[in-house]
Amino acid sequence: MNRWGITLPLTGVPMATQRDLVRSLPDLGYTDVWSAETAGSDAFTPLALVAEWAPGLRLGTAIVPIYTRGPGLLAMQAAAIAELAPGRFVFGIGTSTPTIVTQWNSVPFEKPYARARDTIRFLRAALRGDKVTETYETFSVSKFRLERTPTPPPPIVLAALRPGMLHLAAREADGAITNWLAPGDVPKVRSEISAESELIARIFVCPTEDADAARNLGRLLISSYLTVPVYAAFHEWLGRGDALAPMHEAWAAGDRAGANAAIPDEVVDDLIVHGPVEKCRERVAEYVAQGLDTPVMALLPTGDDPAEMVRRLAPS
Repeated sequence: MNRWGITLPLTGVPMATQRDLVRSLPDLGYTDVWSAETAGSDAFTPLALVAEWAPGLRLGTAIVPIYTRGPGLLAMQAAAIAELAPGRFVFGIGTSTPTIVTQWNSVPFEKPYARARDTIRFLRAALRGDKVTETYETFSVSKFRLERTPTPPPPIVLAALRPGMLHLAAREADGAITNWLAPGDVPKVRSEISAESELIARIFVCPTEDADAARNLGRLLISSYLTVPVYAAFHEWLGRGDALAPMHEAWAAGDRAGANAAIPDEVVDDLIVHGPVEKCRERVAEYVAQGLDTPVMALLPTGDDPAEMVRRLAPS
């Protein structure tokens, strides 16, 4: 296994108390720590701590929304982490969703494809130290230059689900980040990007032998995420449109309980890795066998000590 990643900070565990776990990750066989950004911690601060606690780990953001910071601030924050972890930081960006961008941050969610393309082009120039004055389709920048240019500049990877964004990731970025897919979906996603592009995926892992509890939690997550239009379209493309149609109908009618109940067990089992720890580890390895470069586990709560679960899920 070339790479084995974990999402930090762990849910419900104060970041400051995770130092000893982070320090142990390289010896356990973990290679990567990736952050996230929704309504919890921001994407950069946890990585600054991890860079200090475990200098051998590769760090990544999955993902930083491209609308909620100005272009210059995006470059500055990426440069700061790249300076803390030279050659070991991957800058993952994406459009995020209208809920996060507009409803929570009061920013118009407009022209996502063009905004992603323009942001990558600006970041490429800014992170290599250029003085940028440019009018892009979706924003303009005048005379911006980083005062602290990272050496080397970090690779940029783009959150992508369907062919349009996947092709953009392959053409303009260094790879693609995806999520909410099964091992059997990886070849279809992989076929849309170049062999040289890194493919990264966040994988939701619930290490418990209580299948009913894991499926109930999985249904709550699936109905929350896959009813978002971009994820609904993603799973239509992957071939789950018919299986998820009853969920969408109940959700549209305002029947949240009915939407959860309408999700078939086989869909939950496809998209949520659950079972004994050994089975979970084997299931994550299936993603890699199907063509994924970097699996990034996101640990779901089971009632057990999450730090101990991270240790037990380690490849070694």
